Formats: sequence, structure tokens, C-alpha cells
Amino acid sequence: MNTSGSSIISALGAGSGVDFIKLASDISAASFAVQRDSIAARKTSLEAQISAAGQLRASVTGLAAALGDRIRNGDLAPRGELGNAAVARVSVPPGVSPRGNFALEVTQLAQGQTLLGRSYASRDALVGEGTMTLRFGTVAGASFAPDTARAAIDIAVTATDTLASLSAKINAATGGAVQAYVATGTGGAQLVMKGREGAANGFVIETAGAGGAAAPGDLSYLGWTPATNAGQLQGTARDAAFRLDGVAMTSPTNRVTGLPGGFTLNLTGTNTGAPTSLNFANNTDAIAGVMSDFVAALNDIAGQVNQLAAPLGGELGNDPGARELRRDLARLAGQVVMPGAVDGEPRTLADLGVALNRDGTFRLDTARLNRAIETTPDAVAAMFTTGVSGVFGTIDRFARENTVVTDPGSLGSSLRRFEAQVAASDERLARIAEQQEALRERLTRQFTASERQVAASQSTLTFIRQQVDIWSARDN
Repeated sequence: MNTSGSSIISALGAGSGVDFIKLASDISAASFAVQRDSIAARKTSLEAQISAAGQLRASVTGLAAALGDRIRNGDLAPRGELGNAAVARVSVPPGVSPRGNFALEVTQLAQGQTLLGRSYASRDALVGEGTMTLRFGTVAGASFAPDTARAAIDIAVTATDTLASLSAKINAATGGAVQAYVATGTGGAQLVMKGREGAANGFVIETAGAGGAAAPGDLSYLGWTPATNAGQLQGTARDAAFRLDGVAMTSPTNRVTGLPGGFTLNLTGTNTGAPTSLNFANNTDAIAGVMSDFVAALNDIAGQVNQLAAPLGGELGNDPGARELRRDLARLAGQVVMPGAVDGEPRTLADLGVALNRDGTFRLDTARLNRAIETTPDAVAAMFTTGVSGVFGTIDRFARENTVVTDPGSLGSSLRRFEAQVAASDERLARIAEQQEALRERLTRQFTASERQVAASQSTLTFIRQQVDIWSARDN
């Protein structure tokens, strides 16, 4: 009987022994696993496509930007050469191509006014309270013609101001129009004031001191006009004067702009009576170098397209934007970049030696490039400006057309589409997570209710076990 009673209890069980919380979680996760895994795989594929499209876009825009920088920096501009390099330095702003030969004669350099104040015992000597006024204009001999278009500058000087602190106030008040500092020499401490280049940048110093006596310690001691000059004027403000091909010209500074062809001169010396030659020559070596770099950059892009847009295994194998980029690259060498070129002048990139290989890569025909440079150097140089025509304008349009997001057939549009699909996948995964959580909570409630029923059954089983034990004891 004991054996029979134990078998009954064992068959009825002592409890469910099931982890209903884990069971609910596992069932809810399994219910959405297929959808979740499918979307996650699609998202991984999209992210690979985004990376590939972004890589191609960066390469295309980087080529246009690098080429633009080379041209804007003046690397490819004609070089000016002076027979007398001590007279000036020549620079060519980006986007201009001066031509021809000139004769340059510099008779006078521009300079600013230099004024040396009277001596003080030290840089810490008090200068006296009052107001110092600076007026600008033209100094000529003992006369001064004020520039009525420029306002005078008033500087308030306190009783505690020294020669050193006054120089600092002058610098701050004039904003660089006058530079002041204190120099200490054998004659004591002196205030040095220097104006900007140009005849119109001369200046006078008007002072209103408290004491009224022109002596150290009174501000009037620092006043100056051409009529009262006693050796303080060390240099008169003046314009630069020069002749270009015999034409007399002036400039308020030694940096001269507005010259024929757009070049700039920085005058550094005079050569009165001995004009020097100024010639401009195309920078053919730089052009050959940039064409070599240009073809190498095109090959880098073509190699990426061949890999990333391969029909089999390429992340962008079926992408319309990548296919359009491949077609544009194939058309690039024969594209007209100089529509206004006359017969015999280069019109296309092919005329500069750019050739397309069978595999979609490029090569540089150096013989054809050199022939174009030798026979039409000015026309070749004109292709390397920042205008709408030329090599840069063509590559800039090529980059923009392939990266614009509004064209459904462009790489830029493909990239935006991939990003939108990734965002949609994230939203779908978020909704699945919400649905999975809702299912888990519902199952948990159901299993909890079942557990309570099991618990009640266990209570009944316990009672039956006790009765069986009693019956078994009586039978013994």
C-alpha cells in the first residue's frame, strides 16, 4: 500500500516547476524573431550601401574641391618675372591670367609719417592732464591740409598717465591708424608715432593741457604741427610713384592693384632712370603636374565605382545613382569644357591628354598634353581658371550633378533614399519591440493566472496525500 500511495502522489506531481516569466519572454521573442531578423539584415545591407555611396560622394566632391583649391591658390597662374627683383614682387590673384611684357620704373616708395616726440626723463614720467587730438591729412613742408572726410580722434589724458600709458591709449584710440611706442635712447625717453602709408595719412597733434606751458609734465609739450616742427618729423607720409610702360602712376600703399591683366605689385625698392622688365609666362610645369594628379584622382574614383558598383557583390550594384556616375565618368574625357575655343585650341579634357581605358579607368597621354602646351600655351592656361568654363567648372558641375539630392538618378538621391529606409527600419524595429513587450506582458498575466490555479491544485494534492498517508497507516 505504501508503494501504491507514493505512486499516486508522484503521478499527481508536487507543483508545475515551470518558470512562467522566462517562458513568456521566450515565446514573445520567438513570435517576432523572423520579422526582427529580416529587418535587421535589411538595415545592415542599407548601412553598407550608405557607407559605399558616402565614400563615392566624398571622393567626387573632394576632387572638385581639391582642384578648385589648386586654382584659387594661384598654383597654375602665369608667373611674373622681373629683371630687377629688388624693385618689386609680382603676384597673380586666382582666376586671372595676365599676359605680355612691361617696363617698370619705381621712383618713390610709399611711406607713413614718423614723428619723434620730445625727451622725457623716463617712460614712467607723467605727461600732464588734458586732451590730445589727432587730425589726419596731408603734410607738405610747413603746411597741413586736413582731410575733412576723416573725424579727429580725441584722447583723454589723466593726471596719472605716463609716457608709456599714453602710447597705449593712442594705439587703442586710433585702431592702428597710428602706432605709438616709447623708445629710450641717449637723449632720454621719447614717444614715437608712426602713421599708415600714403600722403593722406599724415597727422598733426593738438594738445590742451591744464598748465598751458610747453614743458615736461604739461601735455602741451607733446603738441606738433608742421609749422612748429623742430626736428620731430622723421619721415613725411607719401604715396608710391612709378611708371608702367612709361605711364606715370601713384598708389597710397606699396601694394599696387588694378594693373593690366589683374596682377599685383608689392614695391620694395626704387630704380629711377633704369626701368626693369616685367614678363609673364605660363606655368606649364604646374599644369602638367596638376593634370597628372587629376588623372590619378579620376582613377581612384573609377576604381571605387568598379568595386562598389560591381553587378555581382557590389554594395551599389543595382543602384541607379552609381550607374549614372559610371556613365558620367565614361563621358568625361570627351566633354567640351571650353565652348568658346577657336579651331586649333583645346576644347575637351581629351585635348589635354585625358584618355579612357576599356575597364573604365583613365590614363594621361603626356605627348598630347605637351603638344597642346607647346602649340597653344595661352589657351591651355585659360582652361585652369575658376570660371564657368574650363577644367574646374566642368568637374564642379560633374560633382554637383552626381551629388544633388533632388535628382532621382543621382548618387546624392540614392544616399538620401538609403538613409530614409534605415530610418523606416528603425521605426519598424521600435514598433516590433513594443508589440513584443505587449505580448510578453499578456502572456505573463495569463501564466500567472495559471500558476495560481496550479497552486490551488497543489493544495488539494496536499490534502489527498495526507489522507492517503492516514489510510496507509491504518492498513498497517
